[in-house]
Amino acid sequence: MKTRSAALLLALLLLAAVTGQARAAGDTIKVGILHSLSGTMAISETTLKDTMLMLIDEQNKKGGLLGRKLEAVVVDPASNWPLFAEKARELIEKDHVAAVFGCWTSVSRKSVLPVFEELDSLLFYPVQYEGEESSKNVFYTGAAPNQQAIPAVDYLMNEMGVKRWVLAGTDYVYPRTTNKILEAYLKEKGVSDEDIMINYTPFGHSDWQSIVAEIKKFGSAGKKTAVVSTINGDANVPFYKELGNQGITADKIPVVAFSVGEEELSGIDTRPLVGHLAAWNYFMSVDTDINNDFIDAWHAFTRDDKRVTNDPMEAHFIGFNMWVKAVEKAGTTDPDAVQKAIIGVTVPNLSGGYAAMMPNHHITKPVLIGEIQDDGQFEVVWRTPGMVVGDAWSDYLPGSRDLIADWREPLACGNFNVKTGKCSGSAAK
Repeated sequence: MKTRSAALLLALLLLAAVTGQARAAGDTIKVGILHSLSGTMAISETTLKDTMLMLIDEQNKKGGLLGRKLEAVVVDPASNWPLFAEKARELIEKDHVAAVFGCWTSVSRKSVLPVFEELDSLLFYPVQYEGEESSKNVFYTGAAPNQQAIPAVDYLMNEMGVKRWVLAGTDYVYPRTTNKILEAYLKEKGVSDEDIMINYTPFGHSDWQSIVAEIKKFGSAGKKTAVVSTINGDANVPFYKELGNQGITADKIPVVAFSVGEEELSGIDTRPLVGHLAAWNYFMSVDTDINNDFIDAWHAFTRDDKRVTNDPMEAHFIGFNMWVKAVEKAGTTDPDAVQKAIIGVTVPNLSGGYAAMMPNHHITKPVLIGEIQDDGQFEVVWRTPGMVVGDAWSDYLPGSRDLIADWREPLACGNFNVKTGKCSGSAAK
């Protein structure tokens, strides 16, 4: 009897321990981090993984969320677009994350979009993109074209007198759609076909000699020429190096980039690039108290005072804080409740203003033009006087100019046609 009683007691203790562990595990709110830590996009995305870990750590030091600790679940889709979808499904179905913060390229976002809509989960996407999309399940905290590409072209045209345009991009959906919008916009402004050169290269492209030579020749026609770059990932390193090799300086043919920030410049000698430009909604050099605090926290978290900050990091800062505020407002992490609660939420950005989540799931942003300095930082040379509302559908494409997105009831539609009065579907065309 004693032996049997002891065995029963031991079993009860083991059961209590297992139940306690399960309860403890269930007491955390899991947050998915879906960024490439290997492959061609690791140069840009690894920093965003670290940013999310810092933000989650800071929130836990504040007491967590809804009285529970946050737990980061990190996966590596390895710059492999189909793998993004697999890893997204794993985060939602296996790890039961409350929300996912991730993706960089539009092709990776397009890959995961059906998964988030099928499983009704939430994705916070932190990088500038081509627009032409609005999903109930995605929050676009990076720039739409009217918050980056269009203002950059206006700056080059109005402030620098650019007449000839090289639209150079990586060969995938973001550059092609953005350049389609820019081409239509330039032609609307009176630019002729012969003054527009469009070029695409694959991910990881390394041999830029002939392409840069073509750009140099195109710019020798006697009209002020500029390059509008949607080149992504590690291909930027040899591209800028070849510009320097062929003597293409900013005073001759300025380059304005949409995917080159402080992180990408930290890996190259920037002295030959001084004066070239980038269009973003944030630069590390912005002098505000909140930005200085963010940089200090970043250096302390990474234990590296040389680590830089950049625009997609700020987008995660904004998106994460919006999600936290929406969860607190809803009193739950339920995706449907959070999706409703987050519209109208405002949080500070790092430039000294506030970002608001609009009904089309895009946010308000300032637009900044920065000039590359020899220390790898940017000097802000121009900015919008106020916040710009992200436009999900371009005003310059025939199939999009009549569409709006509004996820509030009763419309609850991502592509409502104002002329026909009909909703074309729940997300992108």
